[in-house]
Amino acid sequence: MAAILFGSIGTIVETSELQREAFNRAFEDHDLHWNWSRQQYRELLTNSGGSERIDAYAKSQNQKVDARAIHLSKSERFQQMLRNSSLTPRDGVADVIRNAKTNGFKIAFVTTTLRANLDALFESVRAHLLESDFDLVTDASKIRQPKPAGDAYEHALQTLAEDRTTSIAIEDNVDGVTAARSEGLHCFAFPGINTASHDYRHANDVVTQLDFDKLLYQLCETSVK
Repeated sequence: MAAILFGSIGTIVETSELQREAFNRAFEDHDLHWNWSRQQYRELLTNSGGSERIDAYAKSQNQKVDARAIHLSKSERFQQMLRNSSLTPRDGVADVIRNAKTNGFKIAFVTTTLRANLDALFESVRAHLLESDFDLVTDASKIRQPKPAGDAYEHALQTLAEDRTTSIAIEDNVDGVTAARSEGLHCFAFPGINTASHDYRHANDVVTQLDFDKLLYQLCETSVK
């Protein structure tokens, strides 16, 4: 067997601008005169963790805020926006999942986001993709340490009973790539619209769309090595 491991919501659906809008609406909810531009957001996305991102930004503005409360508001806003949207998977995602299942590969969604975010996501893409299409879906409640720690991938490999040498991770951000590589996985960087300019030097490959044949080739190459 072999496994293909999607590493975040952004590897499945392009949601970065929805996320940014949700942050800005949450700032308004908390009477903060913040509004992250797209360029600011691109720079902030070099590190994972919404609460941590808010806290770091507050410190840069010499302000004290309840980052956790603001991030909760952001998550609620994001979930509402997802449910009100009809999103489609990113280029090649649906084909990779379909071909992988046809060829007997395991498919996992190895994310450390909130379970409620996943529920809203699957509701939004239900015409194209179902949670049952995945052999495993993780969330924040199942993982000890978030990315860039490798805990999520360690958990996925153990649960699927798969070897890292016959598994490939797909990530859309640098911390995700770091997490995958720390567990010895071959990692495809699949950047989104707001992470394309980031430094993916530690990824094995950087792609703008997914192709099952290329993934299959890399699985064969890594298993031989």
